[in-house]
Amino acid sequence: MITLKFEKLYNRDRIAQPCFVSVPLAPGVLKEIDRVSLKQNGKLLPVQKKVLSSYPDGSVRFLFLRFLADIPANQGATVECDLNSDSGACREADEDACKELLNRTMEFCTTYVQKQFSGPVLTTTGKEYVMQYGDWSVAEEGPVCVILSNQGSLSDGILCETRITAYAGKTYYDAELRLVNATEEPLPVTSWQYQLVPEEPGGKVRTCVADSNYKTSFLTGDEGETVEKSIDAEFIMNQSNEHAAETFHGTFFADVTGEKGGLCATVFQAHQNFPKALRAGKDGILISLVPKGSRPEVLQPGMAIKQRFQLYFHGADEDLQTINHQSTMYQMPDVPVLSPKVYEDSGLFPDIFVSREHQNSEVECALSMSADIHTRSYGMLCWGDAPDPNYTAQGRGQGSLVWTNNEYDYPHACMLQYARSGVRRCYDTCIVTGTHQRDVDICHYSKNPLLMGGQWEHTKGHCVNGVIVCSHQWVEGILDCYHLTGDERFLEAALGIGENVLRLLDTPEYRKTGGLNARETGWALRTLTALYKETFDKKWTGKCDWIVEQFKEWSDTFGGWLSPYTDNTAIRVPFMISVAIGSLMRYYREFPREDIREMILTAADDLVENCYMDTGYFFYKELPSLGRIGNNPLLLEAMAIAYELTGETKYLEYGKNTFRMMVQGSLGMGFSAQKRIVEDIVLVGTTATKRFAQMFIPVTTYYKAVAENGMLN
Repeated sequence: MITLKFEKLYNRDRIAQPCFVSVPLAPGVLKEIDRVSLKQNGKLLPVQKKVLSSYPDGSVRFLFLRFLADIPANQGATVECDLNSDSGACREADEDACKELLNRTMEFCTTYVQKQFSGPVLTTTGKEYVMQYGDWSVAEEGPVCVILSNQGSLSDGILCETRITAYAGKTYYDAELRLVNATEEPLPVTSWQYQLVPEEPGGKVRTCVADSNYKTSFLTGDEGETVEKSIDAEFIMNQSNEHAAETFHGTFFADVTGEKGGLCATVFQAHQNFPKALRAGKDGILISLVPKGSRPEVLQPGMAIKQRFQLYFHGADEDLQTINHQSTMYQMPDVPVLSPKVYEDSGLFPDIFVSREHQNSEVECALSMSADIHTRSYGMLCWGDAPDPNYTAQGRGQGSLVWTNNEYDYPHACMLQYARSGVRRCYDTCIVTGTHQRDVDICHYSKNPLLMGGQWEHTKGHCVNGVIVCSHQWVEGILDCYHLTGDERFLEAALGIGENVLRLLDTPEYRKTGGLNARETGWALRTLTALYKETFDKKWTGKCDWIVEQFKEWSDTFGGWLSPYTDNTAIRVPFMISVAIGSLMRYYREFPREDIREMILTAADDLVENCYMDTGYFFYKELPSLGRIGNNPLLLEAMAIAYELTGETKYLEYGKNTFRMMVQGSLGMGFSAQKRIVEDIVLVGTTATKRFAQMFIPVTTYYKAVAENGMLN
């Protein structure tokens, strides 16, 4: 039995509330999903089941469940998941619940036809494009919801996917528009709008637009007057917000209500994805995902962007506070949380789970603060990413911000912290940043096969003048988002990165022994291993053995994994060597071989012998001009791996000073509300997301090892 827990959230009851959860499972635990049931207070709940990933023996690796739960006002709730119940009873419960929900929906019956929905209409410089819909297909269906998908276009090379998610017994649905620039030129979007025209309202008409942060501000008209609100950079600059914005900032909705009923449109995370505007009048609702007159949002070639809104159809007597409640729940829905033990027992996550008796409050606080304190970038093309102040100061962006593109797999670090802590903010941050990475940071169209499907290295404008190389492509966080949301487009993006990496590895640049640094093929190995673990498809391991052999030859030829630096030097770069060690270890865990084990330990010993200083730290790079204290947390993972392979605590001793500095540095971090407009975005905070992405796995794996060996003091 697996318990799903809901936190206390809203002060109103939520009845048959649509929820979803992804359950990780160990091999052999579950083979028949028909026997999976959910119960709340002894009552079977309607549930929609989907297998996201399976083991080679056919057992379920990740189980995705959609269900309808009752969550009382001002209280938490629990739901029990039984993996081995009566399948017949489960089917009957689903059928009975669907009938009940259908009858409830029919109590509110208003018909809307195609002509009442207009758009989306997109305007570029001097041109206007109207959506041309293709055939609709069913992406998912069951007793809880149906997801409809449409692959349409606005013109040749400007693609737009539409997704509609409708729930049983609910009079609202979630609409999602995903725009793709499948051209060779930048696409300046000067407006992007969707028009909703309710049936003739008749009589008195109430119009409303509203936005909130703490309390909601309503702008209303009682005689059908046109009311409108917009969110731009200046609006964000002058609005305070103390929430973790990945989880909540406020709501933004428009409503038109007449004698026959009403329609409310809520834009998801409008503040975070500004510019946005809403207008409500007798002629309906205008949703401006990019308002006319705002600064153009420029989609670079191959770039995609996704935006969401909810349409809520309600009765004529619905009051504004009830509409506000529905809109706010859309922004911050109820999310069931699994115990960290479920994640640990699945064996699908790194060894980061420290038992309560071994936990250290300072280290736990340091991890929590590192997860929470980071720069947030408000703006629809930048939300979910952050610039790196050092890269920018170095001039890598030629005067522009340099975006990390979630370097070092920031979404994956957030997911792992969520798995070990159950903290909701980390869950939301994983999805927000993973979605940005999937859409903005990946090349969705190019005539160059070495770019197609790949992730751009950190650069200005996310991809402007950028390159795609093996060392800056990550799939584990995108796969986490697939597991959390059940959205197969995350899996497609991860597989696309894998295909790109395979093509890159076939180029001459990657075939010269010692011609690149250790992280290039190291990260490639990590990516391919992750995709094998997800799919168990041997296509991903074909190049892995080749990479392993290349590392052997490299070490034998140069006496270690030395990297070319200046024209006449080959040096040790400890953090890059640590990337290679970590990647080889991931492959070793799947395919244990003594030669790989020996190679990892040889590299770890080489680090200690040649890169460890009398100060108790490892240096940055092996040159007199660069031999300063490196303080890179990746060394901690290398030492923890050497300990894992040998059981010798001497390796942990070498990481003590680095670990202590990382913990103290995190505890010394302060929450920064510094807010400023840079280029076309609003930046809040100053700490790069790369810090947490880089430190999380090294710190947690080392922390577990030293804690269990009594070496924390």
